[in-house]
Amino acid sequence: MAKGKYEYWLTPEGLLKLEGWARDGLTDEQIAENMGIHRDTLIEWKKKYSDISDTLKRGKEVVDIQVENALLKRALGYSYKETTHELIEGGMQVTKVVEKEVIPDTTAQIFWLKNRRPDKWRDKQDVQVSGSLEAEKTKLDDLIQQMRGGDG
Repeated sequence: MAKGKYEYWLTPEGLLKLEGWARDGLTDEQIAENMGIHRDTLIEWKKKYSDISDTLKRGKEVVDIQVENALLKRALGYSYKETTHELIEGGMQVTKVVEKEVIPDTTAQIFWLKNRRPDKWRDKQDVQVSGSLEAEKTKLDDLIQQMRGGDG
């Protein structure tokens, strides 16, 4: 393999390596280092060679989906079976299967909702105000006058 030569990275073998590195969660900088090039060169190659760009996107997409699924699973909670094996006196092995439960994680729920439903769940809500403040001021002035005894 000729490190740093774009031709190699357009071959099936080169593209497979790129996809694997992206799927493993490496950053573009780490991928460029593995390729023997500078990050800026990788950026240029991604613009110039759609095969490289598409392969990296495809590799990263797989990991993104796995993380999304793990986050959702954690947010909702889940159960799993744990199998243990114990050796007791006399050489007999006892196998025990226990169903365990992971409770829903509120931090994961908040993160999910803030990102997926920002219209309802973001910290700062946009509020629209309409009407006239002048009318409210007049009502307030009248109330103050009444509390003072009428004529003021």
